[in-house]
Amino acid sequence: MSSDAAEGAPGDFGLYVHWPFCEAKCPYCDFNSHVRRAVDHDRWAAAFEREIARIRDLAPDRILGSIFFGGGTPSLMSPDLVHRVIEAARRAWRWRNDIEITLEANPSSVEVARFRGFVRAGVNRISIGVQALNDLDLKRLGRLHSAAEALAAIETARAVTDRVSFDLIYARQDQTAGDWQDELKRALSMEPKHLSLYQLTIEANTAFGDRYKAGKLRGLPDEDRSAEMFETTQALCDAAGLPAYEISNHARVGTEGRHNLVYWRYGEYAGVGPGAHGRLMWQGKRYATHAIPSPEEWLKSAENTGALHETRTELSAEEQGDEYLMMSLRLREGASLSRFQALSGSNMPEARIARLMNDGLLWQEGDRIGTTDRGRLLLNAVLRELL
Repeated sequence: MSSDAAEGAPGDFGLYVHWPFCEAKCPYCDFNSHVRRAVDHDRWAAAFEREIARIRDLAPDRILGSIFFGGGTPSLMSPDLVHRVIEAARRAWRWRNDIEITLEANPSSVEVARFRGFVRAGVNRISIGVQALNDLDLKRLGRLHSAAEALAAIETARAVTDRVSFDLIYARQDQTAGDWQDELKRALSMEPKHLSLYQLTIEANTAFGDRYKAGKLRGLPDEDRSAEMFETTQALCDAAGLPAYEISNHARVGTEGRHNLVYWRYGEYAGVGPGAHGRLMWQGKRYATHAIPSPEEWLKSAENTGALHETRTELSAEEQGDEYLMMSLRLREGASLSRFQALSGSNMPEARIARLMNDGLLWQEGDRIGTTDRGRLLLNAVLRELL
């Protein structure tokens, strides 16, 4: 039985591979990333190969539509390691003919030098963590590259693959709406096919979170200025032919990130590597998986047959419905009411939908509901009302 048949849902089966290492920890980052002086790439490649084979035994009959190397900083992986992971996935599952294989990269010269090797290994999409286009803000964000290096990295990536995306963060310290408008116009002048544009959020258990709590993170925009930046983002990207297909992701039609659509459409995906999450159908039930977060402990467990690699939690019907709604309402295409009912076993309250529509936060077209531009800005409030 294919994953679609088992799930009754649209979308491909995806594989997420987490590389947990970075050269330095960015102060805003709450991802599972660690700084290590030396990493044994051969040992890690063998561990990834074992884990992919193990998950293949849990989910043996799938058609793989995407692989995503995230982190951490996956561009610190050797091209040979990337190649071995891709070949392990090829042995484990049937592939879509047009499979998408994405690798996240930073613009440092060491990593950029590997781009051609990654493409030879099988990568066909590169996502570059630019984050800002001026050196002062890059330094504040803890980035190790300059704006010039970021622009050069984009051009280098374009020379080896036609699928290149890059990220920017806005609502930064002391940034005005005009500053962001100018910076985004500069990014759009490069005629990207895909952009990920994230509003800076201050997360607990990060350096920024600690500074903010101590009153030392000054100059952050208030809600009104942040909302203005969000609206500017939508207007400029729409005008440039890169509408938001998801709250923070903009693309020309046909160049949307397929792997992340698996998440947002609540499809099935495997997570491999320290701290990686997954959503797998197994014996007719949906499970949330979470791998051991410590790199050293995960590596030992992957090398030890029979060791505990991850927690596996069966999701109730209510939890599945909630997760589906939280993910799918991030998308411009919205959510299917009939799929919500099939997952959760209950119907969406019509009165709540009507209230949100009257408030201009939600739209409905037949079986589908979705957030308006204003509703996406207030998504948490919309979800609280619906759930």
